[in-house]
Amino acid sequence: MENIKKKRRKPMNTATVMALGFLAIIMIGTLLLMLPISSASGEFTSPMTASFTAVSATCVTGLVVVESGVYWSAFGKCLIILLIQIGGLGFMTMAVLLSVIVRRSLSPRDRVLVAASYGITDFGGVNLLVKRILLGTLTIEGMGALLLSLRFIPDYGFGKGLAYSVFHSISAFCNAGFDILGNGDSVGAYAKDPVVSITLMLLVLLGGIGFPVWNEFIGYKKGQRFSVYTKFVLILSLIYVVGGALIVALLEWNNPETIGEMGFGEKILNSFFQSVTWRTAGFTAVDNAALNEGTKLAGLFVMFSGGASASTAGGVKIATIGIIMLAAYTVAVGRNDINFMRRRIPMEAVMRALSLVVIQLILTVVATLICTAVCSNMEISGIDLLYEVVSAGATVGLTAGLTPSLPIAAKIVLMFMMYFGRVGILTVTCSLMGRGSQTSSALTYPDANILIG
Repeated sequence: MENIKKKRRKPMNTATVMALGFLAIIMIGTLLLMLPISSASGEFTSPMTASFTAVSATCVTGLVVVESGVYWSAFGKCLIILLIQIGGLGFMTMAVLLSVIVRRSLSPRDRVLVAASYGITDFGGVNLLVKRILLGTLTIEGMGALLLSLRFIPDYGFGKGLAYSVFHSISAFCNAGFDILGNGDSVGAYAKDPVVSITLMLLVLLGGIGFPVWNEFIGYKKGQRFSVYTKFVLILSLIYVVGGALIVALLEWNNPETIGEMGFGEKILNSFFQSVTWRTAGFTAVDNAALNEGTKLAGLFVMFSGGASASTAGGVKIATIGIIMLAAYTVAVGRNDINFMRRRIPMEAVMRALSLVVIQLILTVVATLICTAVCSNMEISGIDLLYEVVSAGATVGLTAGLTPSLPIAAKIVLMFMMYFGRVGILTVTCSLMGRGSQTSSALTYPDANILIG
């Protein structure tokens, strides 16, 4: 008898595992949110409302088509915050945590998958990294809930106040921007409260700097130097937060519909809050629909950039934009090497950054054109529609007040943008990283003379 050789199935790569994992979580979340137990009225929820909410929560965005604090029951709210926590920490992290809980050792392939999702090369340190992520997350979210409870418990009573504190702490740390206050203006009621505002800002920033940066701080030893990447992220984060706050303050200082009627300190506080929430947090202290067009344009850039890589934030990531800016500066001054803090940035990293930005830009333009076409019979400002699309694609969750009233086709486009903004960016990044190790083709062609600029 002839031996029949069965072909072994090729294992799925990191990108496919993450994409399918997030999709499975979204589908489960959608089915559960459709059940009567999930709505406050005890009725079935429409597939569109349930799926939009599941996508927004799992992709830590914050865009909603119904008022979360009013529409959903206690079960529905618990399910939403669970989806946010899974989406914020990442599918691969949760998979490792389950393995640790059941005391199952990770296979070499599992370690490679997790390492790739966080952009690290030390496969042996995956378990330690995940444990640090879990411990750090629980600690920060717990401290955030404690601080928020100083305001929420006196306002809503012990039980509801504590629940609100935990929910909003997790939502802020995961950069989701979901709120369940039920007042229709997110955290606008606490816009002048420094305890709530500063706590939410700190949670957003800590969640958005990235787990690799965390890992360095937690494992810091005396005399140890931080990596160039960590310094790069911290410097860029400072520039984005301060720069964004200055723009908001300058352009909105006398706008009576945003911060114009506030006192000096309150204006400064809300300028920083708007700058921080632009970085994919999604909480609204002032009405974003009332922002000046110049402010919205600045917000589009900040939202598009997002937070740090391997974090709870979205966007193309600030390090990506930072590398492109460094490359542009290097070319402008006539240098050949792209350097930062006496370290050379490889051209391969620049090409990856450009690829990621171009892909996201193309998707944003196409999504905006589709939404413009399906909303042609509605009186909608072009910049407001773009604001909505970029907010979805960068998983920000800020809105100019359009999402609930958009046609179904436009909502589907926003759902796709949210999914790609959270999952697609990760998968494209992993794909680009994986291809970087391939050898060059044996066949090369002569150089072409292409005019630039």
